[in-house]
Amino acid sequence: MEISAVLITHNEAKNLPRVLEKLRWCEEVVVVDSGSTDDTSAIAKKFGARFIHRNFDGFSSQKNFADRQAIHDWILSLDADEVPSDDLNESLCQIKADGASYDAYCFPRKAFYLGKWIKHSGWYPDKKIRFYDRRKTYWEGLVHESVKVNGVVGELNGDLLHYTCGSLREHLSTIDHYTTLAAQQLLNNGHRPSIGKLLLAPPWALFRSYWLKLGCLDGIHGLIIACMSAFYVFSKYAKVWRLNTK
Repeated sequence: MEISAVLITHNEAKNLPRVLEKLRWCEEVVVVDSGSTDDTSAIAKKFGARFIHRNFDGFSSQKNFADRQAIHDWILSLDADEVPSDDLNESLCQIKADGASYDAYCFPRKAFYLGKWIKHSGWYPDKKIRFYDRRKTYWEGLVHESVKVNGVVGELNGDLLHYTCGSLREHLSTIDHYTTLAAQQLLNNGHRPSIGKLLLAPPWALFRSYWLKLGCLDGIHGLIIACMSAFYVFSKYAKVWRLNTK
């Protein structure tokens, strides 16, 4: 069984060496880049990856395009700030040797946030489908895109390690970017702004993350995540209102 690892990038010189080092066992690595101005291109080529430029027009569109560029039908799709753990790599290599029993596979994703591995807060296990037969799957969603599978999904042992925001500034910048996309998607789906959403949805998001999803067990990190979750929700609905009034 032959496997293509596929990544989409934009200015990922900081993260790219870490993940590419872990993907040497794949038959090929394809990097689809949307105009990086740092050393992303040079690093990808140094590791032997096939580097392709494509203007960004949405996460799902970019990832569907990237999957089509691969030589092999079995795809391991990762973001540049994600790295398979040793256990996950072992599970993937076992399937590579024995063959697949399912059309796609999911596995837990664990986030490293502000210097700590997060074990609760709704962030873990956060199972993702990232290993799949592209003939049975496609990416869907303008924001928080996911793989849709026309078949049966199995589960692998081992975590996908996600080296997410290293600072509050980075987290706020990410929220600003994603809430803009999320607000546009809501409007496209016919959603209209309401005072109720602005007033009630943010505190519910905080309560859900900190108490229902046991963010309290993540200490101060859990509290920060809960507050950021509330701010994300508020920003999203505020942007829906703003877009609707333009």
